[in-house]
Amino acid sequence: MMTPENFSRRDLLKTVAGLSGLVLGFHVGLRPFSFASAATTETFAPNVYLSIEENGDVTIVAHRSEMGTGIRTGLPMVLADELEADWSRVKVVQAQGDPKYGDQNTDGSRSVRQFYQPMRVAGATARQMLETAAAKIWDAPVQECRAQNHAVVHSPTGRKLAFGGLVRVAETLPVPAAGELRFKDPKQRRYVGKPLPIVDLKDIVRGAAVFGIDIVLPGMKYASIERCPVYGGKVKSFDAKDALAMPGVERVVEIPATAPPSGFLPLGGVAVIASNTWAAQQAPAEAQDRLGFRPNGSHDSDAYRAELEATARQSGHVARRQGDVDSALRSAAKRVEADYFVPYYAHAPMEVPVAVARVVDGKCETWCPTQNPQGARTTVAQALGVGEADVTVNVTLLGGGFGRKSKPDYVAEAALLSKMVGAPIKVTWTREDEIKHDYYHAIAAQHLEAGLDADGATTAWLHRTVFPAIESTFQPDVTYGSAGELQQGVTDMPYDIANVRCENGPAANHVRIGWYRSVYNIPHAFAVCSFADELAAAAGADPVDYLRRLLGAPRKIDLKAIGVDYPNYGASIDDYPIDTARMRAVLDIAAKASGWGGKLPARRGRGIAVHRSFLTYVAVVIEVAVDDQGQVSVPRVDMAVDCGLVVNPDRVRAQMEGAVIMGLSNTLYSNISIKRGEIQQSNFTDYLVARTDITPETHVTIVDSQAPPGGVGEPGVPPVAPALCNAIFAATGKRIRALTIDPHLLRA
Repeated sequence: MMTPENFSRRDLLKTVAGLSGLVLGFHVGLRPFSFASAATTETFAPNVYLSIEENGDVTIVAHRSEMGTGIRTGLPMVLADELEADWSRVKVVQAQGDPKYGDQNTDGSRSVRQFYQPMRVAGATARQMLETAAAKIWDAPVQECRAQNHAVVHSPTGRKLAFGGLVRVAETLPVPAAGELRFKDPKQRRYVGKPLPIVDLKDIVRGAAVFGIDIVLPGMKYASIERCPVYGGKVKSFDAKDALAMPGVERVVEIPATAPPSGFLPLGGVAVIASNTWAAQQAPAEAQDRLGFRPNGSHDSDAYRAELEATARQSGHVARRQGDVDSALRSAAKRVEADYFVPYYAHAPMEVPVAVARVVDGKCETWCPTQNPQGARTTVAQALGVGEADVTVNVTLLGGGFGRKSKPDYVAEAALLSKMVGAPIKVTWTREDEIKHDYYHAIAAQHLEAGLDADGATTAWLHRTVFPAIESTFQPDVTYGSAGELQQGVTDMPYDIANVRCENGPAANHVRIGWYRSVYNIPHAFAVCSFADELAAAAGADPVDYLRRLLGAPRKIDLKAIGVDYPNYGASIDDYPIDTARMRAVLDIAAKASGWGGKLPARRGRGIAVHRSFLTYVAVVIEVAVDDQGQVSVPRVDMAVDCGLVVNPDRVRAQMEGAVIMGLSNTLYSNISIKRGEIQQSNFTDYLVARTDITPETHVTIVDSQAPPGGVGEPGVPPVAPALCNAIFAATGKRIRALTIDPHLLRA
């Protein structure tokens, strides 16, 4: 059992300036897990991310969520480097959900990009205050005092004062203004750019890491919820008699349904409250009687696909226009057309959604693996009808997320049930719950046309895409994609083509659509990068040579100049331009590393794709082997990534390797289908993901770049599917335009 305790300052480091109270630590068995909530008066805490004790121990607050990306290590590395701290004396604690930390939504591959500079500022601020404190103690010019490995050294005399000995003086000093800060020379960096192990590695390896599913509170009850199998349905009636007769079951209650669009609020359903998870999860089938299926009870994914494909062949809203596409297509020496399709996907993280909540006297405290702690705080407050100040969100480690855990509906479920029952509640979804009630990656249909001149050059490009928009989960009557969704592989198409038109058709929504790793880059990169390969074949050209030709001369693309609404992932286009030179560079690196052009045996081939997403450039070459029965294996993958400044290359490499596995799953195995509004898949027996036998030998080249940091968690996924399908064409001569791949189509 886990018992909350107020630890003394000697027992636990404290963090965060300006608050009262102690850090609340929790023990799960013998496993400690602390959350940043307060600082003592004896702690030097010049900002919300950092505190230094009088014994010299440094505590850095990780305000983003850890789900395998290494962000709990990466951002503290930046601060510690600028501080000149000894990494062995740094402790990382997890921030609660609180606006004082800035944006905490660990989504969109933004963490390093958004907080590299703020963490540098936090470290440099404290370092200069410590240097100034040493100068006061020595009565020496501050220019002669420099921080070095957890101490400040007086350059002329070699005198040294450890950080801890400077705390009392430093905390009396004014915080330097931004314009007064001095940052370290890049050549002096000790941690940034070096492959450091993640701070949670030992705990994870030893089974001591605390994930959401590990949290236990005294007196806690366990809940499992039977939700309507159709989005928008609600409970009509239920009989709890049989459920209550089961051992361990204590209560059966109803969570009111939220009508579509439901946003982050719970779907509703029948909840079984029990003394253990097993009892709770065995009882729901006995508890449910009848559920209403409106308004999406007739949704059929096959029929919907046909509807989307028909829409994609009709004119839509124009999102990008250059030149005269229709005229260029009519006059083309050769015309190429293709239709592409990508199905719904489920997130399927290893750790299912789980949350613990305790509501007492109108205040709620939760413990949960969430990517969006402030969003969870807001949603819980909304569900309970209380103020956000009355909700505390403690963030545990996440056993995977992929975007699913940025939607806090499961946290609100636990909070509502705790209020109803009057006890702490843990809600644990089953794998079946997770797959059948997800915020799905959008299904998408696309139509592309191109015209080639007599020399094989592409003179016209038409791209239509149709998909249910994410905003339709939050707002009614949304049928078109946003500029932020269309920027993901449609309006930002980088090829040097004179005549371009990109369009978006309408699509009604029938399930919860949400962010999924790489989001709309997945279908759009699949279509654009596959179609580029088709154009190379139509021109009789090598795919790599043709991609170089499509990219044209090195240039920075100004989409605003041609009237495109282009958010650029929320970043400045001046700092993060669409740079075809960087795209060409990763293309060339990956091709060379793969041995492109080398001879392969029969029914083996290489395919290539290059794509920019989340401000990062990734090229992938996949070598594929297809047996006579159409079964695909992947002996080797070569990747090149230019993500700008790299904080921890070990994590960049790991994210690219993981992206290959996820991309292979999306292409070969994963597929959500719907009949009569109900999801047909239920577990890893029928919603398949890549197993060990498909795992390729993966080589990742990280480009040495001083460009500003780009995204890392998501950009590796989009080029995998087209590279694989292009390789299959090279091996078999058969084009794959719809995912997931049907092996029967590839039989010899």
